[in-house]
Amino acid sequence: MLKARIITAFILLFGLLAALFLLPASLWLVFCSLVCAGAAWEWGGLARFAGISRPVFAALTGLACLLIGAYAGLGGDGVPVASALGPLYLISAAFWLGAIPFWLRRKWQLSSVSAGVAVGLIVMVPPALALAHLRQLGPWLLLGIMAMVWVADIAAYFSGRAFGRRKLAPGISPGKTWEGAAGAVVGVLAFGYAVLYAFGGAQVPGWVFGIAFPLLFAFTAVSIIGDLFESLLKRQAGVKDSGALLPGHGGILDRIDSLTSTLPLAGLVALWVAR
Repeated sequence: MLKARIITAFILLFGLLAALFLLPASLWLVFCSLVCAGAAWEWGGLARFAGISRPVFAALTGLACLLIGAYAGLGGDGVPVASALGPLYLISAAFWLGAIPFWLRRKWQLSSVSAGVAVGLIVMVPPALALAHLRQLGPWLLLGIMAMVWVADIAAYFSGRAFGRRKLAPGISPGKTWEGAAGAVVGVLAFGYAVLYAFGGAQVPGWVFGIAFPLLFAFTAVSIIGDLFESLLKRQAGVKDSGALLPGHGGILDRIDSLTSTLPLAGLVALWVAR
């Protein structure tokens, strides 16, 4: 299992880097839409879609991502259409920051197909569009944002293993601890400030370093929320992984759970900065 996990991790990493830096914008948008469709297929399993509804949902979700992305100009090198992306990012932000904390506390379930479709579209489409949008602004920018999520996961794992005592959400993910969450915050702060210093140094205004602290803290918190949300859905569905596409790593949703919550917020900030 460990060998398969390591091999899959290297294939995923090099495949992602090759696509990120080599594909033209149009094909990158297609790639993002395919990831969206694959994640939607796994979502259909967690939401217990029956019969043809699961493949139809996956296909239409991927198609929606492709069409909205094309309309927003994400298939080219121009300026994205903020009016096409902004509302979706705002809906996503309201969902993750406003609804999900209550969802996790009360352990709500997807009680109907319509609820599963509505929530699935919010969870799947905005981050896929943000994946295309942020890459259009620069592959290094997107890679840096994704790296912060990976740093949060790795730091949480090792700090939790070393110091974990108090359970963060025992009814959802018993392995996660408050100490692991604290380690994730420290890791993201260290990574974020190191990147700021490396690329800007003394030329970066002091207020940027000041505002970076709450932004990086919030980014880490939202990353953890995304992870917990998928863990809750898997627990309610009675499965260990969202899928079996990636040997040793489960499914697509297992790899992008934290990105589903963080990428739309990063896209929203990018739209605000570009105003």
